[in-house]
Amino acid sequence: MYRKLEDFINDWAIESESTIKILNNLTDESLTKKVDENIRTAGRLAWHITTSIGEMAYRTGLHFKTVDENSTIPKTAKEIVDAYKEASENLFNRVKSNWDDESLLIEDDMYGEMWKRGTTLGVIITHQIHHRAQLTVVMRLLGLKVPGVYGPAKEEWVNYGMAAQE
Repeated sequence: MYRKLEDFINDWAIESESTIKILNNLTDESLTKKVDENIRTAGRLAWHITTSIGEMAYRTGLHFKTVDENSTIPKTAKEIVDAYKEASENLFNRVKSNWDDESLLIEDDMYGEMWKRGTTLGVIITHQIHHRAQLTVVMRLLGLKVPGVYGPAKEEWVNYGMAAQE
């Protein structure tokens, strides 16, 4: 749970950039390829990450330009990246301009439970990280390059003069 708005703002800047880094490695062709009948497509995962920003924020009373959670998955990776960037920036700006540390203690109905807004902001971030991790696995299975986020990806170890870890 966030208790200081500045902490969320700093984390969101890092995490949204990490998500953009991953999304930028999607291809148009990768969006609809199924790796298994029980696994979401890369397009579905990327679009869910994008649409959930506004969907969750809306439940706290934050309204901003975003995409509807029920909208059709775009045909191009660029459209997803652009929509994500807009939703991410709009969330960032709306939280920064409308909330303060005391706002983080206000409770909202989130899926039948009462959550403090500081908790909701934490869930927005961890939800994104969770699905971003799923997306990187699907990307690997599709043969796409996966950039490192919290450390080097397999292909990036060479840049540090080291062999890739098993």
